[in-house]
Amino acid sequence: MAAVIQNSALHASGSLFGRASGSLFGLAYGDALGKPTEFLTVAEIERRYGPTGPRELSGEPALVTDDTQMALAVAWALHEAPSLTPEVVEPLLRRRFLAWAVSPDNNRAPGMTCLRACDELSRGLRWQEATVVSSKGCGANMRVTPVGLLDTDLDTLAGLAQLQAGLTHGHPTGLAASELTAYAVFALRAGATLAELPAVLTERARSQRLVYREQWLGDLWQRPGVGTPEEFIARGWDECLAVLDRLTNALRRPDDGGDPCRATGEGWVAEEALATALLCAVRHADDPVTALARGATTAGDSDSIAALAGAFVGAAVGMTAWPGEWADRIEYADQLATLGAAWD
Repeated sequence: MAAVIQNSALHASGSLFGRASGSLFGLAYGDALGKPTEFLTVAEIERRYGPTGPRELSGEPALVTDDTQMALAVAWALHEAPSLTPEVVEPLLRRRFLAWAVSPDNNRAPGMTCLRACDELSRGLRWQEATVVSSKGCGANMRVTPVGLLDTDLDTLAGLAQLQAGLTHGHPTGLAASELTAYAVFALRAGATLAELPAVLTERARSQRLVYREQWLGDLWQRPGVGTPEEFIARGWDECLAVLDRLTNALRRPDDGGDPCRATGEGWVAEEALATALLCAVRHADDPVTALARGATTAGDSDSIAALAGAFVGAAVGMTAWPGEWADRIEYADQLATLGAAWD
């Protein structure tokens, strides 16, 4: 499967079905549906929206959270980059992240790790010194979807995914989970099915367990005081492999219709956001809006879970996954459309 993904004709599979657009819009739709439910219990969500959870966009426009805002920051940095190297991309990411941090629209309960790291980045510190090395929060991978939409080699994809995570979240699990999230989008756009994805990601995680990308990460591994770069990064891949095992076991069991967080975690940390979003996406591969609603009906980080579920389903199906009238109603629709068209 890895060789098929590596050598796939991305332009053919992506452009035909609008999979880049489907993934970006899907992320925003899930984010918007999960925004009002993020800090509610499942019982409170079901009282407000019914047993199937939120299924309709609300507001004109329907507002998103920092998840979509930061995904757009990553997307524009990549779009502006004349080449995909760490020397070129890091300053562009830094500039976009700092612009987000001071934006008046950054009023959607932004993550404290991102704000803290951006404050340090604004002082001109090297990102390896500015990052929060103890944090593996889902802010590392809620924004990485655009990396998975690039037509590039897997080493560059991995480096970009880990770099954009590392600017704020320096924990090895945040790095590994971000790479897996981008790889999932990449694989789906290349033709992998949602049902195949847990095995595809497990294979990728095992193959990368001792790969420390020094060109992209520099001396980040030295911050926590571990013995070697390999020891540092292996911790992240091992935690991702553990949650992927939980995901695989959950998918072997019948769906009980309850909170998916009970099987794969509440999603506040990066590896759990990935796994729980995948659980929703795989369970409801044939019903994209239900995948979003399931992600938004959790006791955990509902907006991030639903956003990633939307990114996965959209990458697999394309824009046809989503109600046509939603495209004009979502916040930042013009930016999503421009970037999606550039990568379709």
